[in-house]
Amino acid sequence: MHSFSRRAARAAARTLVVPLTAALLWAGAPAAFAHTDLTSSTPADGATLDALPASIGLTFSDDMSREYAKVALTAPDGTAAGAGEPQVDGKSASLAVQPGLPPGTYTVGYRVVSADGHPVSGSYRFTVRETAPAAPAAPAAPSPTPSAEAAATTPAPSARSSSGGVSSAPVIGVLLLAGACAGAAVLVARRRKAHRAG
Repeated sequence: MHSFSRRAARAAARTLVVPLTAALLWAGAPAAFAHTDLTSSTPADGATLDALPASIGLTFSDDMSREYAKVALTAPDGTAAGAGEPQVDGKSASLAVQPGLPPGTYTVGYRVVSADGHPVSGSYRFTVRETAPAAPAAPAAPSPTPSAEAAATTPAPSARSSSGGVSSAPVIGVLLLAGACAGAAVLVARRRKAHRAG
């Protein structure tokens, strides 16, 4: 009786080993097969910017292997727009951007390898809008010429003399005319008296 119970216990144990082992493997599978994902980026996917940024920034869910990290930026005309090699620090990678590039749609491509050796690659786009040209400055008013300035500052000739009084020429003319008239009147009066006396 005891031997039968032992056999049954051993058979039950062997039967339970397989499901328990499978359950343990299944529970550990997410951690074992987890891989690095892109969690954020600057600029963001689909962003529209007023100007091209100085660098591209990517952040991943796990630390990356520095020697296998690749980040590239492609200009609207298909040429490379990145400057130098990407810089990797833990979960972050960055790439400097060449200055003076035209507006348009840019493509960011990346391929990184996580610390556990799993490669991850992908790409996204962002747009740099074309800014309107600045309005031309209004022309400055022309400065007055020296002759115009002199005409504006020179006072008009006055009828007054330099001493502040009225000019003496008209007064003398009036006095001479009055004296001539008075002399003529006296002469006429004498002739009439002489004519009457004769």
